Amino acid sequence: MTAGISSRTPQQALAALLARYAPQRLLLVGAGDFPALAAFRQAHPGCTIAQAQPGPLPAHLAGQRFDLALVLDCLEHLPKRDGLNLLGGIRNLNASRIAVLADLSACGWQETDFFSLALQASERFEREAQVLTLFTYDLLDYKQVPDWLNARFWANPENFGKYWW
Repeated sequence: MTAGISSRTPQQALAALLARYAPQRLLLVGAGDFPALAAFRQAHPGCTIAQAQPGPLPAHLAGQRFDLALVLDCLEHLPKRDGLNLLGGIRNLNASRIAVLADLSACGWQETDFFSLALQASERFEREAQVLTLFTYDLLDYKQVPDWLNARFWANPENFGKYWW
């Protein structure tokens, strides 16, 4: 699925993500700070924000859990294999919600590379010749409970939920 061009700016989209999830612990992986984060930091002084440069997470951050991870201006500075390891590690170990803002042409990635990590293309932003894409992952929205997983489709409905093999 390809996300259409958004009428919002990337900063507005990131501000909306921060407002929606209101994380208490935030991980920012990227080359620099951004205005939406500065506004969020002022509005939420109790939020702990950890920042890492593009590349593998430092040991003191790799063992921590965060409510939200933002990966901004990062993949463009890494080899693809390192970027895949970084995103997969953050998704599996550090955060159940991730937002990645990337310029696909600058980092050499395809949308399918993000799809393989279970990220979804949420929005696309265009300014002059540059196109940025916002990919998101939320563990709670990753997989819906299948319709068939209930007593009606169980071989012996009277035993549904009673026995565990």
